[in-house]
Amino acid sequence: MCTYKKPQGGRGGAAILLFATALLANCRALAQVPPIKTLPAAPQTSERLFADPVLARAKSLADSGLASSAEPEVRQYLAANPNSADAHFLLGYILFRQLQQLSSSDQFPSPDLKSTPGSSAVRTAKAQASLAEFTEGAKYRAPGAADLKIVALDYILLGDYPDADKWLTKMLEWAPTDSEGWYYLGRTKYNENRFAEAVSAFQQSLNLDPKNVRAEDNLGLAYAGLGRADEAISAYRTALEWQKDAPAKNPGPFIDLADLLLDQNRSPEAIPYLHQAIEIAPQDSKAHELLGKAYARLDRLPEAQAELEKAAELAPQNANLPCMLGPIYRKQGLAEKTKAALDRCAALNGTHSSPETPRP
Repeated sequence: MCTYKKPQGGRGGAAILLFATALLANCRALAQVPPIKTLPAAPQTSERLFADPVLARAKSLADSGLASSAEPEVRQYLAANPNSADAHFLLGYILFRQLQQLSSSDQFPSPDLKSTPGSSAVRTAKAQASLAEFTEGAKYRAPGAADLKIVALDYILLGDYPDADKWLTKMLEWAPTDSEGWYYLGRTKYNENRFAEAVSAFQQSLNLDPKNVRAEDNLGLAYAGLGRADEAISAYRTALEWQKDAPAKNPGPFIDLADLLLDQNRSPEAIPYLHQAIEIAPQDSKAHELLGKAYARLDRLPEAQAELEKAAELAPQNANLPCMLGPIYRKQGLAEKTKAALDRCAALNGTHSSPETPRP
């Protein structure tokens, strides 16, 4: 539970009180927070330099992927210096970096995390702990742009997009040339279904960081959200062109272009892009799901079955997959598998299965 005490002697002023009060007003109980599905990439915080050698070393450790080693050093420092805003803000950053390291991959912006018992609760608790450190530090000094950025990303991890929007907007008032900040503001606006604002944010990110593949890909998603399909396809193709010679490619543009082509009933065109996505990221359940959907529409049932089964293996809690597999099994006369899939579909959707479940 988050707590706050007004700073003694008005230290830190109105800006600190406003910041801390806002943080506290938006603390979320663990059970109320939606499951975490996306880990933002590490924000760039190189502008924050620490004169104290202990904090400087801890920051270096965190930036080097050793956040767990950095945490005890900062906590020991705080035991002797409990009023250090720098130390509290740094600890908040370190806890965020630990969140990243819980992910199997943070190379791209939206990989599905593998679900493990308690993993969502652990991530949620750590994000809340990170926010609590920023609240504590704000008692002694107003946060800077880098601090607000971490606060916003913590809220993204908690699925609280309105608060992420608020703090990213404030952060960008102070650091308008932060391309990554504009990118995450675009992602936040997209999740709020504010697609026109998302387009503007992604365009601003691209103005500052030209040929950023993930920003161009997400620009396509925002255009698609507005129903501007031709512009979305153009953005996806641009993102593909920008990374054609890259040694490590982002599967996102391949998947998103294929998804839009499927929406337009252009399954044969979608299939090659999905094969490329799977070659890049074979553990991406969405790519297998869409490929299975494409094969099903073309009545290539064994191939559809194989892809959907692979997607279900990778994302066992995805309720769409057994619901899609049931009719595929039925068309092939696989009665036992049909029943098992429809029962699983019903269980995940909280309904009762029926042999007359409509075909997709």
